[in-house]
Amino acid sequence: MAESTADLFHSGLKLQKIAHNGVMNWFMKLHPIKTLWNLQPTYILAQTSFIIGGVTTLIHAFLTGGRWPYLWIATVLHGILIETICYILPDVDNFWHSTTPVMFLGGRLPLHIILLYPSFYCQATFAVTKMNLPQRIFPFAVGLFVVLIDLPYDIMSVKFVHWTWHDTDPNIYDRHYWVPWNSYFFHATFSAGFTFWFNYSCDQSQSAKKNLQNRRGVITELKSVMCAVLLGTPTGILFFVLIYHPLHDVLKIHSEVTFFTLFSVFAMIVCTNMMASGLRTPIRTEEKDYTKILIPHLLIHYGLFYGCGIFGSPEKEVSIGLHEPVGPCNEYTSVQTVLGMVLKKRKYLCIEDYDEAYFDFHCVPGGPPSERAIWYGICGTPFENRAEYIVIFSVITMIAGSTFYTLHKGSTKKLDTRQKKKA
Repeated sequence: MAESTADLFHSGLKLQKIAHNGVMNWFMKLHPIKTLWNLQPTYILAQTSFIIGGVTTLIHAFLTGGRWPYLWIATVLHGILIETICYILPDVDNFWHSTTPVMFLGGRLPLHIILLYPSFYCQATFAVTKMNLPQRIFPFAVGLFVVLIDLPYDIMSVKFVHWTWHDTDPNIYDRHYWVPWNSYFFHATFSAGFTFWFNYSCDQSQSAKKNLQNRRGVITELKSVMCAVLLGTPTGILFFVLIYHPLHDVLKIHSEVTFFTLFSVFAMIVCTNMMASGLRTPIRTEEKDYTKILIPHLLIHYGLFYGCGIFGSPEKEVSIGLHEPVGPCNEYTSVQTVLGMVLKKRKYLCIEDYDEAYFDFHCVPGGPPSERAIWYGICGTPFENRAEYIVIFSVITMIAGSTFYTLHKGSTKKLDTRQKKKA
């Protein structure tokens, strides 16, 4: 039976099926922002941050010109493709976003997640262009920077139940502050694969910055967009095949180790190149630099999640929407890996035996949902140790702040001084 929009957000409501009034209602559905604000204010703030990020990176792309507008479009299409695949294929259908004012694809895809990809990829790409790296090294550096931008979002958004993960999926079982280590692995590898294919047809003898400045014909650029969109994902999966699955599935090594193995390889490639070529100083060019357009989003992004750690109360957040289906604890389903191995996970969330301490049902009238429920309410839980989160976010913010400052402003100041001395 179809429920009204208002009825859907009673915290005690548990539904086994969501009705859609036609294809368009399935494709896009609107929900009252005031109601969602009352339930999850930090989630609305996070969404606003990514909408600002999407808009500012779009403005920056068109003002900067060159290939940047095509890059922005490619990141959006890349993100939509990845998210759609995750919702369609059972083997990777292992996370659920909380409900937002604008939802797509049957209530699975929030608007701000579409804009997350340009917010991450374009910010990271522009920062790395300041490093004056050769084209062959560029994708690895972009992957590292995407993880740096993703860290505060991943950690704090899970704590504030902006989304939830499958409880027993073996590919995301190993966690870091309830974030699967493979989430960081995913962001690094898929962004690196995307970046490689977007610039694959460019002059490899030039720096990535120059290649992004030089727009070619429309057909050529559209081919680059499609290459990045369609081949970025398989390339990201290739890293899982080469590193994660052999180490984790065959040798039973913890996912933390597999991620830091990948991180070390990426960092080694970037740092070795920089040391072999001398520590690279950003090239100052005569064209206009629109860095100032991107800075506010970085400040909002890191400031928002840092503020959540200091002032936020996750136990007051209520996430109502599609979550992991509830069912019998003894039903399992197979998980097919790309190496051909067959792993297992519970088919349903087992209310009596689940290990996701970042949410419970203390705020839900009537308690936990019954079997077969797919739409229900969950409640955030208090910080186990707020001070620990504050320290972690202080370190992340310090590293990000010093890195982005050096690339966007600090190095330019030094370069200006050198040029004045020469003059």
